[in-house]
Amino acid sequence: MKIIFDDSAIKESLWPFTATRNAADIRVGILTIREKWELLLSIFHGKIAEVKVNAAIVPSKKTSLSLTATGEVVVADDSDSNKLLQFPWHIFQLNDWAIKKDFELLTKGVQAQKIASGNTVIAPENIFIEEGAEVACSVINATAGPVYIGKNATVMEGCLIRGPFALCEGATLKMGAKVYGATTIGPYCIAGGEIKNSILFGYSNKAHDGYLGDSVVGEWCNLGAGTTNSNLKNTASEVMCWNNSTREYTGVGLKAGLMMGDYSRAAINTSFNTGTVVGVCCNIFGEGFPPKLVNNFTWGTKRYDFEKAIQDIDNWKKFKGKNITANEIEILKNLYNQSI
Repeated sequence: MKIIFDDSAIKESLWPFTATRNAADIRVGILTIREKWELLLSIFHGKIAEVKVNAAIVPSKKTSLSLTATGEVVVADDSDSNKLLQFPWHIFQLNDWAIKKDFELLTKGVQAQKIASGNTVIAPENIFIEEGAEVACSVINATAGPVYIGKNATVMEGCLIRGPFALCEGATLKMGAKVYGATTIGPYCIAGGEIKNSILFGYSNKAHDGYLGDSVVGEWCNLGAGTTNSNLKNTASEVMCWNNSTREYTGVGLKAGLMMGDYSRAAINTSFNTGTVVGVCCNIFGEGFPPKLVNNFTWGTKRYDFEKAIQDIDNWKKFKGKNITANEIEILKNLYNQSI
């Protein structure tokens, strides 16, 4: 069965994360929106060749759905069973709900690994450890929400974790990390320091001390040692973030940190102001705070040379045994030409 995800209504408003992917490939909770729908729509496998889905809808196991005669998915209007994703800050704002819903979807009726002795656990019934995961000498409190440790993931010694929390496949939480809910560390990410209510999509690193709060970091990003973001204004007033669909700043609530697009990196000790949005393939360095809006392909204060940008991305991907693909280069070339 082929699933067609329509993100036309939210493509602009979810920048920078939809600059390089369909909105369905955004990770919110444990799974991406695409992965959630694939699990839910498996009931129609073999019954229909093609279905159409609104990529802005974040579903759960309890989502009530039906199909039209043309194969379009119709979702019942139920704010507890599904949510609408419209802006980048919605990703971290929905993450508490989404981790809990994904935990139900993934773990019901499935046998978890036993939690190794030497760990201190609170509410162990809300902790699920996949095959091949290693958790050593850490403290896990799942009272406020579930804790999901994915396949072949590693929690090093001395970590302090409060749910809801998801450490996805192959990801690593480094020694002494302090993680508050609702946080998702995506596949093959490396995370350390202090993290709260944040999402790393996949293959990204926040490996050292420094604070990341109420933030979203795309794929193949790197935050240098000591990098920190503000998530609350000193005046305790509403945070304003760049809204790419209206081309103006929009109030998003009292807390918002950093939203960083794919392939972007920050030098050591970078300090991001409240509600900063960084585009795709940026190299953040220099004195003082970076601007609250950093456009695609920014190198310090200049424009990134495209060939150098591609080479740097490939260098970073090699750290995790990957290479940049022809498809990635094509997407980035189109984006680079649009950003002139």
